Amino acid sequence: MLWTVIRDHARPYRAHVAAVLVLQLATVLATLYLPSLNADIIDRGVATGDTGYIWRVGGIMLIVAIVQVITAIAAVWFGARVAMGIGRDVRRSVYSRVDRFSTEELGRFGAPTLITRATNDVQQVQMLVLMALNIMVMVPIMSIGGIVMAIREDPGLSWLVWVAVPVLVLIVGVLIRELMPLFQRMQDNIDAINGVMREQIMGIRVVRAFVRERHEEQRFTDANAVLTDTSVRIGRLFVIMGPAITIVLHLATAAVLWFGGHRVDQGLVEVGSLTAFMQYLLQILMAVMMGTFMFMMFPRAIISARRIGEVLRTAPTLAEPARPAALAGAGGASVEFRDVTFSYPGAEAPVLDGVSFTAEAGRTTAIIGSTGSGKTSLISLIPRLHDATAGQVLLDGVPVTELSRSTISRTVGLVPQRPYLFSGTIAENLRFGDPTADDDRLRQALEVAQASEFVEGRTTGEGDSARTGLESAISQGGTNVSGGQRQRLCIARTLVARPRVFVFDDSFSALDVATDAAVRAGLAEHTQGATTIIVAQRISTITSADQILVLEQGRVVGRGTHEELLETSPTYREIVDSQITVEDPA
Repeated sequence: MLWTVIRDHARPYRAHVAAVLVLQLATVLATLYLPSLNADIIDRGVATGDTGYIWRVGGIMLIVAIVQVITAIAAVWFGARVAMGIGRDVRRSVYSRVDRFSTEELGRFGAPTLITRATNDVQQVQMLVLMALNIMVMVPIMSIGGIVMAIREDPGLSWLVWVAVPVLVLIVGVLIRELMPLFQRMQDNIDAINGVMREQIMGIRVVRAFVRERHEEQRFTDANAVLTDTSVRIGRLFVIMGPAITIVLHLATAAVLWFGGHRVDQGLVEVGSLTAFMQYLLQILMAVMMGTFMFMMFPRAIISARRIGEVLRTAPTLAEPARPAALAGAGGASVEFRDVTFSYPGAEAPVLDGVSFTAEAGRTTAIIGSTGSGKTSLISLIPRLHDATAGQVLLDGVPVTELSRSTISRTVGLVPQRPYLFSGTIAENLRFGDPTADDDRLRQALEVAQASEFVEGRTTGEGDSARTGLESAISQGGTNVSGGQRQRLCIARTLVARPRVFVFDDSFSALDVATDAAVRAGLAEHTQGATTIIVAQRISTITSADQILVLEQGRVVGRGTHEELLETSPTYREIVDSQITVEDPA
């Protein structure tokens, strides 16, 4: 999976990778050539007192060293460009895939792990690519070249290479085997701590309202302790690795001096050649050691790539049609449900069962029912946030499954039950409906949504950074405005979009009765000719609707106008009676 993720995103950087290979080869060749030149200076210059030879070969060494430095810097530069580019592209791929996920996929993964996979996991893969291009390319060239050059200097000591390298590889192999499960556990622990932190931030008002700060602190402490314990266990293995490699290096150096000294004394090898052999052996072991550091990164990067691959391999259940249909005409678009049944994945019973109705263009259809009757699930099928398990949902006679997301978005404007605003300005939030809308159009929408007064009088910031009206700041989620203001801004955002179908999912619940009536009066004039579907809990919101549907346990148990349902639907009468305030006679 690691190779697949890297290969799929490395194609645009093949020229850069080739440059890294060439530059690393030049760097390693220069590095391998320097000990040989040093040996020549010792054996033919220092030993014979030939100062001229020392200067000539020393000059060559200086040139080789400069080439080594330049090629090394260039290799790192190209390698960094490749690694950062791949990291950027992987993050973009993860985000693009998550952006197409339906509620089902988002619920299966969960927000904390998706955040970790798009950030920390991508960073692990990115760092591996960077280290691989700067180290792993060099390691085999350095190891093979070092062995060849060492044997060339003194074949009689070559057995030290065949002893030291396998010992080093064995130590690394044992450590990697222990690290693999720990790295998997660490990524899961990061998911857990992100989940706890996100819950606490999102639910801070509830935590403070119930004075549960100490409980939440303990939850975070427990999650943090588990992550710390895993990190400490990984750190202990890394602590073992350093001394083990150092011991092997020092023992190899001592062996070269011991056995090489005897060979120099016997006249089998010159001092310069022995010095070069020792440098080559150290280069070989250093290359192996750098390779071990790379292999220490591999387990965590493999786990991270596996987690990234799970996201990239997950096909969204709400797939785009191969040949999207088009919607003809202007004005309102009718919405039709034909025997629609809908179940959430893993649910024992369907949320909606055999729902059939038509919301005609230019008319208002209201949906009411008790909590859990399936109102929100029903309207989520119109903009295709979910697909019906059975039956069909049609816009102007065309099944929504045959329409592209962009067509549905232009046709259906949804004001969700939980209004959400993005960080930025009020104008930027309203232009989510239409990026080309001018300020006059935004103000018109605010006027209809009864939001003009508080927007025009709103100021954020101080001094030179103060911003007013449409340019005033909104925090993430709209937490710096009240619930009613947030609802009215979301209504205005949908009005700016000018869809053919308006869907209001309990979008007036935070408004007082007077503001509710004023908003509905403005909407009635602004949405003439469009199809309007309103989900509401308050009877006063829907009494003027052309058609009211009464839902109970996912079934339509009543249909008609307010007056008709009062006579024919016991469920509707019960809802009306529950909202009537009976005053005691004086």
